[in-house]
Amino acid sequence: MVWHSQSGNTARLAEAVAEGAAEFAEEVELRRVRALEAGLDELLWAEGLLIGTPENFGYLSGAVKDFLDRTYYPAQGRVDGLPWAMFVSCDNDGRGAVQALERIALGYNWKRVAEPLIARGPVQPEHLAQARELGQTLAAGLAYGAY
Repeated sequence: MVWHSQSGNTARLAEAVAEGAAEFAEEVELRRVRALEAGLDELLWAEGLLIGTPENFGYLSGAVKDFLDRTYYPAQGRVDGLPWAMFVSCDNDGRGAVQALERIALGYNWKRVAEPLIARGPVQPEHLAQARELGQTLAAGLAYGAY
């Protein structure tokens, strides 16, 4: 999981995603790496990718975009078909961040395996439940060879 949080909302979602993935800890190893610390090695290691970002000015956070910028060309042809999903915290509607990452993921040739989770406003219990389910979904798919 590569994520960034400034206000703490995305961090809360990331924690819930990790809780969901932990249900498959015997089959799947989850690494949680902050976007500014993540690099090509983490991306190439991953068999699946969860990206968490706040929506800033209708776009991805700068930290997540930085991760994608730093890894895009070196990863070309090396991460084709990587299963991925995303979660977004926002005060707006979240669509800008989702659209941006979907376009970027096309360039990487990744395969989206779950609908984006968009948590609008303060993080609520239902957002955390959806985040746990997102973590479960990706981990289960990897554990059982669905992707």
